[in-house]
Amino acid sequence: MAPTVVRDGPFRLFFFSREEPRMHVHVAHPDGEAKFWIEPSVALASHTGLSQKELAAAEEVVRRHLQEITDAWYKHFGR
Repeated sequence: MAPTVVRDGPFRLFFFSREEPRMHVHVAHPDGEAKFWIEPSVALASHTGLSQKELAAAEEVVRRHLQEITDAWYKHFGR
């Protein structure tokens, strides 16, 4: 199960259940995907298919929705 946290323009932010315990979010875009660490700070973990411009936009979406992502993480996975 991959619950959607946020949809923002062409981006869909979501989690994979039972992945790794470190807080992170996946970002899907029509051209590819990226994974961003949330802790200890927002940082690109990996990506495929996205241009540097799309990666920058994806990171901005993650930063803009950081509180929603964090709240959804704790609701879905617990503390």
